[in-house]
Amino acid sequence: MSAAPAPVEHTTHARLIVSTHRSALLRVTLHYRADDPLAVRMVFPAEYALEPDPLDDPADPYGDQYGDPADPYADLPAEPSPGPADGVEWVFARQLLAAGLDLPSGEGDVHVRPALGTRTVVELRSPEGVALLQFDRADLRRFLWHSYLAVPEGRELSHLDCDRALAELLA
Repeated sequence: MSAAPAPVEHTTHARLIVSTHRSALLRVTLHYRADDPLAVRMVFPAEYALEPDPLDDPADPYGDQYGDPADPYADLPAEPSPGPADGVEWVFARQLLAAGLDLPSGEGDVHVRPALGTRTVVELRSPEGVALLQFDRADLRRFLWHSYLAVPEGRELSHLDCDRALAELLA
């Protein structure tokens, strides 16, 4: 029996869209595991959870410390900055992420759609509110490409342990 492919982890930046004129740059980590072949995980810092608004900064009432709104990625550092050890995790279908790069996709809590230029928007809905995250499409494609190296598209079910998945559902 061959060893399972190594998990895929990709850290990138996203813009949390707060309003038409305000956004916050945050570090997001994307995860994919061959033992859970249908899902991707997106983890972002806990301080950006949809509870109190962490972006309300009395020292910056206009929210303009985030750079040029015409090019929201212009001020990205070369490497992601370190974040907290814990974070908010969303789990959704790998197929949803792939489809949303080209066409609006999703029902329920997660929607993915192309945006202007080379951007992709991931919309996360919860009872607390809606979060819009804007990614560079190339970063998402790179993550998906690595996930397809681990488990090729269409071969997910051959990696799925149905007994374990059922046991987890019933636990």
